[in-house]
Amino acid sequence: MEQIGVLTGGGDAPGLNAAIRAVVKSAVLEFGCQVLGIRHGFEGLLDPDGVEPLTLESIRGILPRGGTILGAANRGNPFARVVMKGDRRIVEDSSGQVMSRLSELRLDALVVIGGDGTLRISQELFQKGCPVVGVPKTIDNDIGGTDISFGFDTAVNIAMEALDRLHTTAEAHHRVMVLELMGRDAGFIALHAGLAGGADAILIPEIPFRLDRVCELIEARARDGRPFSLLAVAEGAHPQGGTQVFTAGDETGGKARLGGIGHQVAKGIAESTGMETRVTVLGHLQRGGTPTAFDRWLATRYGAAAVRAASAGRFGRMVALRGNEVVDVSLTDALAAPKRVDLGADAVKTAHGLGICLGD
Repeated sequence: MEQIGVLTGGGDAPGLNAAIRAVVKSAVLEFGCQVLGIRHGFEGLLDPDGVEPLTLESIRGILPRGGTILGAANRGNPFARVVMKGDRRIVEDSSGQVMSRLSELRLDALVVIGGDGTLRISQELFQKGCPVVGVPKTIDNDIGGTDISFGFDTAVNIAMEALDRLHTTAEAHHRVMVLELMGRDAGFIALHAGLAGGADAILIPEIPFRLDRVCELIEARARDGRPFSLLAVAEGAHPQGGTQVFTAGDETGGKARLGGIGHQVAKGIAESTGMETRVTVLGHLQRGGTPTAFDRWLATRYGAAAVRAASAGRFGRMVALRGNEVVDVSLTDALAAPKRVDLGADAVKTAHGLGICLGD
């Protein structure tokens, strides 16, 4: 290899800079090749000024930093790019321009760090001839083919700390505290943080819940001399027979976004039990800030493994953690089915065994 590119797509996640750093250091020190950083996801390949050299000097000090020095874009799909033609917004396929740009840059490989949407774009580009290697990142941990995606551990730790803090104020004021966490279709953050943070009830998208079951638990705790409760609720959770809750679009015409189930649950609890109930929406705090040691460790291993895979010509692959080993799997296999909480696995059994209400 003489020159490779690296980009970060989709939403940000703690550990992105650690992965970029590992790509650059491995490429330069182990393989003696140059690295080009592509800004703002795939959009950087359509921008004349969207590419910059990455050197050992330019990545110095980024290991503990949150975010990404390259910028991210979760709306930059070159196969369905929104552009203005006069006063009209149209959607066009710009993938041919991306492929031409990759040829102009003389890239021997493209390392793409992203979630399932970004990796799906990578798979389509690979089918057009792009020498791509994928790196899985997402705080939701919902990418198939890998045990863990980096960013997840940091999000769980932030959520756990929030539950720890809410526990003390819930106990002091005899309140029910509802913590709404990210997790559109996968409830890994709520389940893991809820178990680690001592939640009394955990509501996740994979288990449509019955609010009366939650209220029964809360009232039983009050009768036993514990007039407070702590709930971890994934934003994608929904009641049996109901649908997910979305916020209204903002005044600028933005689209409705998932969120609001925490307030809906809190209102139902207050009306049913008469107990004072409060809601905390953790939101983007789960994405921000410095990554944990585990996420730095995993992102670093992934970045280095991606460069090794590229050097061996293993394109159309994604690096993955299987047990304690970093391997690579085909993007096709990794994206075949989204990963969801396994309702028969140990974590759910443990929650039930500890008396935690999952709403079922």
